[in-house]
Amino acid sequence: MLIEIQSFFGGATCGTDVKRGQRSVTPPRVAWRKRHDRRDRWRARSIAVKIPGPEHPITIVPNPNRIRVVFAGRVVAETARALTLTEANLPMVHYIPRADADMTAFERTAHTTHCPYKGDAAYYSLRVGDRVAVNAVWTYETPYPAVAAIRDHLAFYPDRVDCIEEHAAP
Repeated sequence: MLIEIQSFFGGATCGTDVKRGQRSVTPPRVAWRKRHDRRDRWRARSIAVKIPGPEHPITIVPNPNRIRVVFAGRVVAETARALTLTEANLPMVHYIPRADADMTAFERTAHTTHCPYKGDAAYYSLRVGDRVAVNAVWTYETPYPAVAAIRDHLAFYPDRVDCIEEHAAP
């Protein structure tokens, strides 16, 4: 017996001899649905929240020093209220309160990333004069409860700014 399957785009895609079972054909709409169902199941697994613990410790402590971030010769952030986040074996990161940054140098981008321990990060590029540092700054606007302290704070990639200075508090 020969059957014809209608294509997602219209028209017949192929014939299959069902009686002999020589070829198995999945209709395009069914195949598309299966691929997307698998993708959605994978995405749901990958968005699972992970809690910091002994195997992946995260600590957030107030930094007693003054932190200054310079880009294109201009101070774009300076604070005595920074938080220092240490995560597993990654380099420590200074999170600066958004209120202590010159937001006129920041441009929101569409770039986002996801951390299973911290949540979804949004990004900013820095623009001062004709210099631009693309996605140089990230922030967790709605961090997971375990790292809620970094809400409303900004972090900078050290290799995309001129420098991140740390000075002892007076």
